[in-house]
Amino acid sequence: MTLSGVSPSKRFGHYLRAGSEELARGIFEIEERLMSPFSVLMRDQPSPSENSMSNKLDALALDQLFRTARTRNGWTDRPVTEEQLRELYELMKFGPTSSNSWPARFVWIRSAEAKGRLAALAAPNNAPKILAAPVTVIVGYDLDFAEQLPKLFPARGKDMQAFYSDPLVAQTTAFRNGSLQGAYLIVAARALGLDCGPMSGFNNEAVDSEFFANTRIKSNFICSIGYGSNENLFPRNPRLRFEEAGRFA
Repeated sequence: MTLSGVSPSKRFGHYLRAGSEELARGIFEIEERLMSPFSVLMRDQPSPSENSMSNKLDALALDQLFRTARTRNGWTDRPVTEEQLRELYELMKFGPTSSNSWPARFVWIRSAEAKGRLAALAAPNNAPKILAAPVTVIVGYDLDFAEQLPKLFPARGKDMQAFYSDPLVAQTTAFRNGSLQGAYLIVAARALGLDCGPMSGFNNEAVDSEFFANTRIKSNFICSIGYGSNENLFPRNPRLRFEEAGRFA
């Protein structure tokens, strides 16, 4: 029996009379820890097994990620720091890829010089967006991604390299999973309070030559990141209904 409503000195004396000093001190210290404000707070928290992926995000989080998020065409002057971009990467890197292949490669365009080089290779309507955004990332995919498999998939990565040596398999795998990772990047950016403006209007071959020279990395799409303004913000377009986009089988 514990004496939670009794002063600490009286509780210790009670336990001392009931047994040895060593036993009394042990029980007393355990009770003190259990009765601390931190312990009370932690008792109200879900256990690791309860705090699982089955917990639905609240409506505000879902709005920020999807329902009220918009593709931005204009940007404020508020900067995006290197620390924020590293935080973004550390979040999106956990998105799943086939065999943990991780084929995506990124070039984070931040300097005025690099923005000018990329804008010169973009469609006329996309160039001003690149110049105005604090950051535009080139999302690429590495056809030589299998070189990293022994590191990324220690259990079987080395054995799987032969499978990905087929050029068609490598191309298909790299493009599919690199595209997935580009989507993870957008969702992670929104989760961190950043707006995104993904674009595909640019000369891929020219971008590959300019930013991925002497590699087997190919550009997929580009995405401006920052704090968006309502400049040139179009009304939200319709989406397909559930029944129009899919069916049960």
